[in-house]
Amino acid sequence: MHFMKYKPEVFGFFDEATNAVCYIVKDPTSNACAVIDSILDFDMSSGALETTFADKIIKEVVTRKLEVKWVLETHVHADHLSAAPYLAKQLSGKLGISSRIDEVQAVFGKVFNAGTAFETNGNQFDALFEDGDEFFIGNMPVKVIHTPGHTPACVSYCIGNAAFVGDTLFMPDFGTARTDFPGGDPRQLFNSIQRLLSLPEDTRLFLCHDYKAPGREEFCWETTVKAQREENIHVGGNKTEDEFVSFRTNRDAELALPKLIIPSIQVNMRAGELPPPENDGEHYLKIPINKMQRL
Repeated sequence: MHFMKYKPEVFGFFDEATNAVCYIVKDPTSNACAVIDSILDFDMSSGALETTFADKIIKEVVTRKLEVKWVLETHVHADHLSAAPYLAKQLSGKLGISSRIDEVQAVFGKVFNAGTAFETNGNQFDALFEDGDEFFIGNMPVKVIHTPGHTPACVSYCIGNAAFVGDTLFMPDFGTARTDFPGGDPRQLFNSIQRLLSLPEDTRLFLCHDYKAPGREEFCWETTVKAQREENIHVGGNKTEDEFVSFRTNRDAELALPKLIIPSIQVNMRAGELPPPENDGEHYLKIPINKMQRL
């Protein structure tokens, strides 16, 4: 398949509360689309869960008369809650993620004492993608590239001349993702990034986050392979694997955990569903005491 001849229409929606980006990706030859890395609104102090941001995505889909075929995740996010099942219910579409989701579920199922009813085989999702898998959004082919390093279950979606790379890369002036989560590995991340940077230089790269590097006034979430090869402050300019591993290891040792990691992981490892209701019919999220920092 000649993937690069397709030029998907991409609509990005930035959530400043989590610095995360959700995308609608449309097949230019039909009304078929996918939603990538959806977001729920969650207030940690009150436990309030809302769908205001997700409803913006729904409104956009309805206004443009699109048909959602897929609701895709690039990984199990640690900084925002996924709206995947809500969107799938409202708009249809199958849920997809990396086949290595089971590795993440196995670790965090124990961290949150999820119990034997929580299955760690990824069956909460409709599709578990292997490296190199291909599928379609309408007439537009999608190629799956496993890009572990940030987490073991990170995946990038190459759709025509665009690639949705999750947390592997940030804007060139901000660098790359952390690698200190369970199953993360700086060498794996370096090699995953090299796979992405081997794509044609004019490939558009769509990122999962932006935090505005010092001196930059605007949030940005689109760049190119060429810009990343030449300008990325962590891996650009022919930096070596050993240089990257040393930098990333030292940098990660200084980072605090994301503020929403505890609710996010519990929900996202379940494909965006809340933990099962308890005997009063209500849903609860757990806070493990003195466990997260030992991971």
